[in-house]
Amino acid sequence: MYLSLIDRLINLAIDEDIGKGDLSTDSIKPYLGKGTFEFVAKEEFILCGIDVVRRVFELIDSDVNVHFSRKDGDRVAKSDIIGSVRGDVSSILKGERIALNFLQRMSGIATNTSYFVEKLKYSNIKILDTRKTLPGHRVLEKYSVKTGGGYNHRFGLFDGVMLKDNHIDAVGGIRKAVDIVRRNIPITVKIEVETRDLDEVKEAVEAGVDIIMLDNFDIEMIYAAADIIRGKSKIEVSGGVTINNIDKYKDLPIDYISVGALTHQARSVDISLKYRGEI
Repeated sequence: MYLSLIDRLINLAIDEDIGKGDLSTDSIKPYLGKGTFEFVAKEEFILCGIDVVRRVFELIDSDVNVHFSRKDGDRVAKSDIIGSVRGDVSSILKGERIALNFLQRMSGIATNTSYFVEKLKYSNIKILDTRKTLPGHRVLEKYSVKTGGGYNHRFGLFDGVMLKDNHIDAVGGIRKAVDIVRRNIPITVKIEVETRDLDEVKEAVEAGVDIIMLDNFDIEMIYAAADIIRGKSKIEVSGGVTINNIDKYKDLPIDYISVGALTHQARSVDISLKYRGEI
C-alpha cells in the first residue's frame, strides 16, 4: 500500500513539474551527454528520504544511478557530500527539483523532530506526531518523524480509536461514547479519549479507557489529572507544547506528548545538487 502511494506522489510531482516536457533542458539536450552530480548539504541536519530520491530518478530514467554515502537518520554537517547521481544529464536535470523537494522536506521534518527528542533525552516520555500533515504526504511525513527519533500516533482514522470533543459532545458524554464504541470495535483495539477538564478525566478513568489525552492542561492540572488516573491509563499531553517550553514537561508523570508542529511547522533544509562533470 505505502509503496504504491509513494509512487503516486512521485508521479504526481513529475506530472506537475515536467508536464509535456522540460523546455529548458529539451532545448539543449543535443549538447548534453552523461555526467555526475553531487548532493551537497548547505547546513547541518538529519538526513531523510534517500529511497524516495532513488525512486524519483528511477521513474524518470531507470538508467540513472543514485548513490548515497549516508543513510536515513544520519546527522550531516554543512558542506558534506551526501550522495551522487550519475547518468544522462538531461534526465538528471528533469528530476533535480522533484528529488530535492522530497529530500529537503523529509529531512526538515526529521531534523525538527530530533530537536524535540533531544529535549526529552533523559526522560521516558515519548514524542508523538499527529494527523496534521500535508494532505497526501502523510506516509512520508510520519516516516520522517520516526527517522528523527519520534513515534507515530495513529496513521489515520482507520487504525485507532480516539474520541475527541466533538464525538463526546455529539453523543452526550465520555462514558456513553466509550460504551458505544466498545460494542462496535474489535477487542484488540485500544481506546483513547480527549479530555478538557478534571471532571472528564474522572469520567474517562471510570470508563476504563486505555489512553487519556489531556488537552491544553497547564502543569498544575496535569499533576492533578495524573493523581486521578494513578496508572489506570496511559497519559498523553497535547496542546501548547513548543520547542521553547517542552523542558517544563520532561519531569511530569506522563507517557506521551503529541506535537503537531513536528510536521506542520517543519522547515525544509537546504540541500543542493551540483554538476561535477562528464563521465
